[in-house]
Amino acid sequence: MTKPLLGCIADDFTGATDLANNLVRAGMRTIQTIGVPATLSPLDADAIVVALKSRTIPAAEAVAQSLAAYAWLRDQGVTQVYFKYCSTFDSTPKGNIGPVTDALLDAIHGEGKGFTIVCPAFPENHRTLFNGHLFVGEQLLSDSGMRHHPLTPMTDANLVRVMQAQTKRQVGLVPHRIVAQGPAAIREAFEALEASGVGIAVVDAVSNADLISMGQALADTSLVTAGSGVAIGLPQNWQAKGLLQKQHRADLLPPAMGHKAVISGSCSMATNAQVAHWQQSKLPSFLIDPIALAKNDQIEKDAAEWAKANLAKGPVLIYATAPPDQVQAIQQQLGIAAAGELVEQALSRIAATLVEAGVRQLVVAGGETSGAVVQALGVQRMTIGPQIDPGVPWTAVKSPLSNGEPLHMALKSGNFGTVDFFQKAFDCLGVAHA
Repeated sequence: MTKPLLGCIADDFTGATDLANNLVRAGMRTIQTIGVPATLSPLDADAIVVALKSRTIPAAEAVAQSLAAYAWLRDQGVTQVYFKYCSTFDSTPKGNIGPVTDALLDAIHGEGKGFTIVCPAFPENHRTLFNGHLFVGEQLLSDSGMRHHPLTPMTDANLVRVMQAQTKRQVGLVPHRIVAQGPAAIREAFEALEASGVGIAVVDAVSNADLISMGQALADTSLVTAGSGVAIGLPQNWQAKGLLQKQHRADLLPPAMGHKAVISGSCSMATNAQVAHWQQSKLPSFLIDPIALAKNDQIEKDAAEWAKANLAKGPVLIYATAPPDQVQAIQQQLGIAAAGELVEQALSRIAATLVEAGVRQLVVAGGETSGAVVQALGVQRMTIGPQIDPGVPWTAVKSPLSNGEPLHMALKSGNFGTVDFFQKAFDCLGVAHA
């Protein structure tokens, strides 16, 4: 039985699998739990990721859930804690990244004490930080499609300023000119900032080499807060101490079987393009119109029946994905929260019906949608498998609805994946098993 070394808290389900994917790629056997487990039974893994659905809930609730996850991980004996948020730093002026970071630092080090970093950079997915500013590809975060996000519109790319509005601690910056000098220079910068009263440092990163250097500098840091990218630089620290043997195949999953389906609730630019590509490929799809759904719940049943009639022919797509102007019109008519809840719950019930009908390979697009689907399927634990695209792995889960058969799931953050992601996912799973 392996004692876990790294304990992670993720603020949504797709982000959790994103993080777990990078740990598996670095050779750590990783298990993801859905919420805080009810028992302290030990898990045989090098890393444990507790997936929460806390990104957009009230800050006080996010703090409470995160502290509960921390307490459970602490009792598992982990030596380092990782708070994972989105690579586009999805948040509001009130949180939830800042309040959760403060609460975790207080729990680990004492009220107002401790030091940690902020770094959502993930260069493989075109998220980079330079002079404290977050870029999505070649655009500043504030110029990207994230400025139209229905729940957490990001209109400021300066993460020092964004984070300072959310935290009671002083926020500083480790610029790229220091990061480029390597781990020793980064550690010295941490020490100087902490000595000057800074409790949280935004750290630049524009390449994987920067993340590797940063990881070495974080070897003795009790709490790391970041996107999933920083995770690639942490396993080397335990390997250097002889505490971790890199696994040759940490991503093995059981063989895939059954029908294939895609459930898409994300309205990101990337997912809109993926849905369009699916349709241009003449593959079957069914649109869930939130306005019509609000007036007639028969649409949900129609979608499920349509899918069941088509599953034997190949993969099907059921989607509520729409461009920003349509999303805004829907929100104006139904309300932001009500529209989101309506769609998430409908898609989650459809997913449950499809699994009961024999779907055993399921792709879900969108963080909030993924959370709703996972909960509807009664999933409690996920074994992380091979990567489909940066940030998105296949997983193997158990669901009460799958008649004891293995269920493979891929939870895709809305912004991730190539334009042919949905088709690629099923091709990937066809050759990725033990």
